[in-house]
Amino acid sequence: MSTLIFIAVIIISLTVHEYSHGRVAYMLGDDTAKRQGRLTLNPLKHLDPMGALFFYFMHFGWAKPVPVDPRNLQDPHRDMLFIAAAGPASNLILAFISGFFIRFMGPLERMEPMTFYIFAFLCLAVYCNAALAIFNMLPIFPLDGASVLKGLVPREIALKLGQLDKYSGIILLVLFLADYFAKTGILMSIIRVPIVYMVELFTQEAFPSVSTVLSL
Repeated sequence: MSTLIFIAVIIISLTVHEYSHGRVAYMLGDDTAKRQGRLTLNPLKHLDPMGALFFYFMHFGWAKPVPVDPRNLQDPHRDMLFIAAAGPASNLILAFISGFFIRFMGPLERMEPMTFYIFAFLCLAVYCNAALAIFNMLPIFPLDGASVLKGLVPREIALKLGQLDKYSGIILLVLFLADYFAKTGILMSIIRVPIVYMVELFTQEAFPSVSTVLSL
């Protein structure tokens, strides 16, 4: 049951994340995602088979990036910032909504089995969406944080940062593999504290119960 709940949370979270990229791009003038059938909440349009397998076995993965053509944007330098930020922002909204409902579900020890499964789903939804948002905001290509950073700095500096993109993806993968296989803890040491803070912020007084469920 826990595996099914985890899969459902990841599918919903990644789908909303990618849809949000496409929706904001469409609002800013680029209809590439719409023309390619990606402006939808159908998860089959967004999930990447290899990325899904990585999520299942290694709790790290990816979805198919929503295509964006900067030539269709009025101000690509500025607009790409908003498009990139839309994904993590959508995950924070999902985490907030899940945390809101958690706080009305009563004491953990008094829950009926079905209520507990719903509670577990919401707990994972808060944690996974907070983790996706924070991880994706790391300023490392191909994560969304890299595009946000480029949109915040002058165009000349953004171009220089773009020249590092071909190395960033490899560095990110090496860091993750080192964390997973060699237990270096490099990535987790960076994102663990903000993830816990966000989960506590969104769940408030229910945080102890949420922590208990997440530790099971």
